[in-house]
Amino acid sequence: MRLALSYALFLNVAGAATLAVLYLGMRYVPSYPLSTTDPSVSHVASRQEILETLLEASGLALVALAVIGLWGGWVIAGRVLRPLQEITRAARRAADGSLDHRIGLRGRRDEFTDLSDTFDHMLDRLQRSFEIQQRFAANASHELRTPLAITRTMLDVARADPHGQDHPRLVARLHETNQRGIEIVDAMLQLSSLAQTPPDMEPVDLSDTVREAVATTEGEAADLGVTVSVRSQASPVTGDGVLLRQLVVNLLQNALRHNLPADGGVVLTAMPDPQDRGLALLTVSNTGPHLTEPVQNLTEPFLRGGGRVAAGGSGRAGHGLGLPIVARIAEAHGGGLRLTPNPGGGLTAWVRLPLRG
Repeated sequence: MRLALSYALFLNVAGAATLAVLYLGMRYVPSYPLSTTDPSVSHVASRQEILETLLEASGLALVALAVIGLWGGWVIAGRVLRPLQEITRAARRAADGSLDHRIGLRGRRDEFTDLSDTFDHMLDRLQRSFEIQQRFAANASHELRTPLAITRTMLDVARADPHGQDHPRLVARLHETNQRGIEIVDAMLQLSSLAQTPPDMEPVDLSDTVREAVATTEGEAADLGVTVSVRSQASPVTGDGVLLRQLVVNLLQNALRHNLPADGGVVLTAMPDPQDRGLALLTVSNTGPHLTEPVQNLTEPFLRGGGRVAAGGSGRAGHGLGLPIVARIAEAHGGGLRLTPNPGGGLTAWVRLPLRG
């Protein structure tokens, strides 16, 4: 209604201004009596009669403009605002918790279709984030419940038959189960802190970090029979040395534990990005089975499915938080993580970080 009234008012003001200019122009009609040489014309209008007739016609024209302006403004406002009404309905549905509705506005590209596409994109991201949070809560509950349930079972068995227990073995199993629960909680806390607290920045050479990470995981690589090949060049970056070492260790552990059962290989490289000299490129590629999970899901916390099964029954199965932590660390340092499946099986992880200027 406000738009319709605005259109009608604008039309009438423009019409009134036009008629005012015309009226002012007509005031320059000569004031002396007008005459004609046509003998058939019995009456010639005077100047005053011409102005009065003009005022009457102007009044009727303004009334017609008001009616046309209101009707036309109402129609135009309805057509203009219809897309906005659809966006409003979608926003109300989203506010009520329904995130699966999309506007999908069609027609020529304008501000409303841009707004509609942006709103649909926002709903896509909100829905994905909400679903990820739901799965995270459910999977985190399951992961934390598992060691507690195992601990309770072992304690119930020991209490039922206290004299028939191998106490050293029972203590070792309880310690291992408790340690797994602690690792899960620590990883969850690390994920949370990375999202809220910026890391401490200091000069770090990524090649030194790679050597430290390889030394940390060489025992596990030897146990699994996996060969780790390293190619590195000086790659000075700015970041938290501890977090960057954790990033490389997590990538190495993921590559080792999801490798072929025997005689597998991992190739790790760290160097300035040949495609963008302003970035440092870290890649970790492994041999392994063909992936059963879409690569975009591998950075989701507590990923369930075949993609989480460690190779060879090493006893070092992860808890599904390694790659999510890598992604968060890379983002916190102004970089990013990209995962691509290898044609022959296995995975390549690409981490790009800004080089120190």
